[in-house]
Amino acid sequence: MSTYAVVINDEEQYSLWPQSQDPPPGWSPTGFAGEREACLEHIGQVWTDMRPKSLRTP
Repeated sequence: MSTYAVVINDEEQYSLWPQSQDPPPGWSPTGFAGEREACLEHIGQVWTDMRPKSLRTP
């Protein structure tokens, strides 16, 4: 069973990354980790605006 970390980039886009590895450049851990399905569920709850941050109006 693999454990994943939820990561986020500067555009506030979310993804999964194996918890055993450092995230790629430009991505930071959000503090949430777990099995794949739990991470996807978490992303579904917190990522409510799919547009990149740079395209959102202030």
